[in-house]
Amino acid sequence: MQPVVETLSGLERRVDLVVSVADIEKEVQSQLKRVARTAKIQGFRPGKAPLAMIERSHGPGIRYDVINAEVGRALDKTIEQTQLRIAGVPNLEPKTEGVEDGFMAFSATFEVYPEVATPDLSTLEVKRAKVDVGDAEIQRTVDILRKQRATYEAREGRAAQDDDRVTLDFTGTIDGVAFDGGSAEKFPFVLGQGRMLPEFETAVRGMKAGESKTFPLEFPADYGSKEVAGKTAEFAITVTEVAEAVLPEVNEEFAKSLGQPEGDVEKLLADVRANIEREVKSRSQARTKGSVMDALVAACSFDVPKALVESDAQNRVVAAREELKQRGVPNADTMPIPAEAFTAESERRVRLGLLVSELVSSADLKAKPEQVRTRIEEFAQNYEQPAQVVAYYLADRQRRAEIEAIVLEDNVVDYVLSKAKVTDENVAFDELMGTA
Repeated sequence: MQPVVETLSGLERRVDLVVSVADIEKEVQSQLKRVARTAKIQGFRPGKAPLAMIERSHGPGIRYDVINAEVGRALDKTIEQTQLRIAGVPNLEPKTEGVEDGFMAFSATFEVYPEVATPDLSTLEVKRAKVDVGDAEIQRTVDILRKQRATYEAREGRAAQDDDRVTLDFTGTIDGVAFDGGSAEKFPFVLGQGRMLPEFETAVRGMKAGESKTFPLEFPADYGSKEVAGKTAEFAITVTEVAEAVLPEVNEEFAKSLGQPEGDVEKLLADVRANIEREVKSRSQARTKGSVMDALVAACSFDVPKALVESDAQNRVVAAREELKQRGVPNADTMPIPAEAFTAESERRVRLGLLVSELVSSADLKAKPEQVRTRIEEFAQNYEQPAQVVAYYLADRQRRAEIEAIVLEDNVVDYVLSKAKVTDENVAFDELMGTA
């Protein structure tokens, strides 16, 4: 007889499961006899205790396990007969009404996967990122590398400006009272890098060594220290030194400092260009992928299983705690992080995952071994010994699976781009690299 599947709402379903009490008891007695052969009961030699005593000590646990196993088999049979695709773990509750003598009944409530209808890809509007990499972009990158290796020389009478290292004494007070972390002596920082609050940097900019100033500063409401967040402080500062950044020349010594063993500047610049082109390619692909995924999600509105959304949100809470711990945040394991904060994004991720899975299946977009190897080889170019990285990823199933997932997504993106209305979007180099 075909099981009756009741639709509760949306993707939620319920089925009744019936198991025989006689079958349960038969299995319980069989397991009790097996346990009795070796059971150690005080006052009896192993295997000689009466079955009634074994029943009292082991019966409840064995009966619980047997019932669970029988109900599980009944549920598996129902799933097979109805071809249901269950999402999450079913909720089982005993049922007493309408149950025949000699049987136990349970109601299993669960969600099912939705029927995913892929959208008409020809109607999607997608932007494909295009970024030019020329000599100017290479030079800007080299300049950044030079700034990272800058030395500083004190300049008498120099007005502090961006990229200068300023050393100063400062004292901060709120309502005339000093606060923790508000004072320092001979404190150095590079102006214009955003290490200090904007109002602080604005006050320092233009000052010379030996000059003093007092100014108000309003701390942001979300400032890290609750003691001063949202309050206005008064800072008294005295600049003790203004040092100008001295950038290294692009020469043999500079090339060696960046890992070019021969100190060949031309090879260094070629390596810089190759690295930039790889990074630009990766970021452009990620930006295009984001446009494709946004278009796919916007074109679909099917329901998603709440159980999958909740599971994803909980995983993101765990990931958030790990990130906080790595950043040295105290009490990261216990501080409240509500899963609800991730619900909207988790719902989007689940919907997108189901849609991508359907596209992979319907269009046969599975990752091919040669695609995976090519992607691993591209990734390995970021390391000093690419061959070792390739061997490591090919030998490690989990790492290889991570690359397979990336290739699979790339296949979906390429497939959508071949069908959708695609507009090339020229993106500025600085915007793409996050240095605008």
